[in-house]
Amino acid sequence: MSHYEERLERDLSKIKQQVALLAGLVEKALDDAMHALLADDDPLAYATILADNRINAVSNELDHMRMAFISVHMPTGSHLRLMAAVVHANVALERIGDYAVTICREAVQTPRPPGRLERGIELIGSESRQMLKQAVDAFIDGNAEKAKATMVIADQVERTFDMSFGDLVAEGDQLSVRDLFAYLTVFNSLERVSDQAKNICEDTVFAVTGQGKGRKFFHVLFVDEDNSLLGPIAEAIARKNFPDVGEFRSRGRSAGALDPTSIASLQDLGIDLAGHQPQAIPAHHQELAAYQIIVSLQGPVKSYVEEIPFHTVALEWEITRPGSGQPDLRMLTREISLQVSNLMTVLRGDEVG
Repeated sequence: MSHYEERLERDLSKIKQQVALLAGLVEKALDDAMHALLADDDPLAYATILADNRINAVSNELDHMRMAFISVHMPTGSHLRLMAAVVHANVALERIGDYAVTICREAVQTPRPPGRLERGIELIGSESRQMLKQAVDAFIDGNAEKAKATMVIADQVERTFDMSFGDLVAEGDQLSVRDLFAYLTVFNSLERVSDQAKNICEDTVFAVTGQGKGRKFFHVLFVDEDNSLLGPIAEAIARKNFPDVGEFRSRGRSAGALDPTSIASLQDLGIDLAGHQPQAIPAHHQELAAYQIIVSLQGPVKSYVEEIPFHTVALEWEITRPGSGQPDLRMLTREISLQVSNLMTVLRGDEVG
């Protein structure tokens, strides 16, 4: 190894050590913030707030080290990608430190969370901190596979948030407005920790493989009265034409029966419902939380789903189900296809023009 290569590797090692130092401080701040909140420990909360100054100083030094590395080595390829990833990881870690401060500020203003809320905070806090630790380890080790595996935890954190949000609403009558918003802020801060950890994972994959952040993959649920025609048509069109955008399901208020004549006609139009089995909407809120989009093709979404999950977007297309007699399936399919296509354009972020 040449003298230049030795210096490059030495400087890279120092930058990774600085990232590890910053991450350690941030993880401790988050641990202390959780303990301060759940143990009602105001002195620890105030100490953690002041310790954020150290996090900011280490973050600033990391940025200076990165800029010096670029000016001295003028990196290309994987080294340049790593420096870009360091920028993003630095920002993510610094923000997580800010979330810890926010939790501490709420901790000194509010009492220890009651019963179900305490358990919810413990759960989402544990999941977010686990994800952060794994994300940092993957970044330091340059382990793209570990980073990809860690990103999956973000979905679980969202489900935990939705469950805890429901508990928070249920406790609403027992809490002051101030405390209600304080606990919501805590839950939101912990969820944001997982979002930033996911960003670190994506930067790890980019630094190691050059693979950029892919488009978001959506889980979409189409609902109608009996899941025998409208919803299944929308599901089949979306699955056939837009498999890269998301995963699609359909359910009904009840599970009806398929009309063999309609199934045969739709087959001629390129829509295969022969294997479809009508199903009713899940009764449990947690199952519905898996869907980022719920689309009603008949009436308001809230007529099907009493409580729309926090992270779910509800859309209403008002497709009129034909009455008695054989429906004009060609026109019906065309109308649904247009609505599906418009939705996919929005989800992909394409320009509408």
